[in-house]
Amino acid sequence: MKKLMESEHKVTVIRLIIAFVLFVVLIILKSTGVLAPLEGKWYSFLPWLLPYLVAGYDIVLEAIENIFHGEVFDEDFLMMVATVGAFAIGENIEGAAVMLFFKLGELFEDYAVDRSRESITEMMDISPEYANIIVDGVLKEVPPEEVHPGDIITVKPGEKVPLDGVVAMGASDLDTASLTGESELRHVEAGDEVISGCVNTKGTLQILVTKEYADSTVSRILELAESAEERKAKTENFITRFARVYTPVVTILAVLLAVVPPLVLHQGFSEWIRRACTFLVISCPCALVISIPLGFFAGIGASSKLGVLVKGSNYLEMLANMKTMVFDKTGTLTEGAFRVVKTEPQAGVSKDVLMTIAAATELYSDHPTAAAIRNANHTQISPSAVTDSEAIHGKGVRAVVSGSVCYAGNAALMNEHGIDVPEVPEAGTAVYIEQDGRYLGMILVSDGTRTGAAEVVSSMKKSGIRTVMLTGDREQSAAVTAKALGIDTYRANLLPQDKVAYVETLIAEGGSPVAFAGDGVNDAPVLIRSDVGIAMGALGSDAAIEAADVVLMDDDIRKLSSARAVAKRTLSIVKQNIILALAVKFAVLILGAFGLADMWMAIFADVGVMVIAVLNAMRASGVPKAS
Repeated sequence: MKKLMESEHKVTVIRLIIAFVLFVVLIILKSTGVLAPLEGKWYSFLPWLLPYLVAGYDIVLEAIENIFHGEVFDEDFLMMVATVGAFAIGENIEGAAVMLFFKLGELFEDYAVDRSRESITEMMDISPEYANIIVDGVLKEVPPEEVHPGDIITVKPGEKVPLDGVVAMGASDLDTASLTGESELRHVEAGDEVISGCVNTKGTLQILVTKEYADSTVSRILELAESAEERKAKTENFITRFARVYTPVVTILAVLLAVVPPLVLHQGFSEWIRRACTFLVISCPCALVISIPLGFFAGIGASSKLGVLVKGSNYLEMLANMKTMVFDKTGTLTEGAFRVVKTEPQAGVSKDVLMTIAAATELYSDHPTAAAIRNANHTQISPSAVTDSEAIHGKGVRAVVSGSVCYAGNAALMNEHGIDVPEVPEAGTAVYIEQDGRYLGMILVSDGTRTGAAEVVSSMKKSGIRTVMLTGDREQSAAVTAKALGIDTYRANLLPQDKVAYVETLIAEGGSPVAFAGDGVNDAPVLIRSDVGIAMGALGSDAAIEAADVVLMDDDIRKLSSARAVAKRTLSIVKQNIILALAVKFAVLILGAFGLADMWMAIFADVGVMVIAVLNAMRASGVPKAS
């Protein structure tokens, strides 16, 4: 694709060089009197058709084709009508010049779009070209699409991991830069999960494939990056609607300008047709329809350099305009690296017994607190001793341990069974343990606040954004975290559906746009319901990539501030271009209607403003400092 675009650009450049040479030659011939015999003749425009058609024959063909398809009022049509009109009234130099400079502006636009596209594809340069698989006893390179779950692939040092899977043999360090935007090495060995898109830096890995290529992390990320253009911001939609109304209106005004004054004032048509043609060239909405989407696309590219995937310009715009920032607590504002900090066994129950029963009950749970309890337990547990394990949504887990029915969960779960549990004043998640209806004790699990969390909260508050923390954790633990980070409002003891309801309340109260940052697994419903769902630490998380609108590809919460800085800068640049384009066009349109603007001024109002707007839009591709 890239080679094809480069080839097309080369052809266009060659055409423009030839056209400009012909144009200059004709000007020299005209100035030396060689073309004097043609002046005043109806066919005097014929020599000027050479540079005109060499540069813009495709624009003429496109305009004619669009007319037959019912798409009349576009910039190609305006260019063709304006230039043909200029030739008709003898403005041959201007007619050819309009097409030359318009085509030059289009070439410049194409280069700018390609540069923005490359800023995304370079960061997302994760698409594997092949996978190594043993076929008939020989290691062969095959397309990743031909590899299926259950196959074993070989990834050599320096190669990309082509599909998601589990390391079956070998150990190495994987470079995640293409996914996170930062060159971080992740050590993997037998039994560890690996995702596509990472680069193997050391040893050879044998990987058991777990997903088809179409369902792999790399495939889904690339698909989302490519579809980002389709989700337009409100500003883009406004410009599209504006152009649909604006273009036919100015075309009708140009026709009226060419016809009505000569009839009313009993003057010749030539001067008024010239003004109408100038009016048409000025009115082309190129600067708007090109620079606005280009600005947003450049902003999405800038975000991708940070390791932040924005699924569309609409989310970039809402991120810039958000009024309320809602955070999940665990794994977002805190590290999510839980450890047991306190145990309170009941009388007659030893600490070891409490921990063993708790670890056995939590044996099959994937919750972070369960992992912390299992890690803190020093007694061997036979998996065969644990049966009928089930998660109780938002409350805890139930399991049969050596024939006893055991529960591990929060106070609400205990209260359902008629057990009153003591309050725990310390920060952390309290896990209460029950066996056959008997309360055994409490285990306090805690984790520290995430590096950069306080910095992000402070940045949001300085920008006038309300900060809210939602958690299923206890009131005491939530209060400590909220106070430490400076959160404006918090709500504790929430189930996933409670978080959704609270976000809906914030939106209804006028806090929209509301952004929510969560881990993307437990918080998928609220990620979807918020105006902007932001998945934290979503590397390899299917639920996060699916549910969120903005995906931070690693665990660095500070990238949230950086992504918002990109969004704000992008929106500012887009607004600058709208003001610039409309101000210049309306000013020169008025001058043109009164005969005070010639075709050269019209060329500047169209192509010149477009080039300035495109250059300005490209500033959005830079990565500003977070504010």
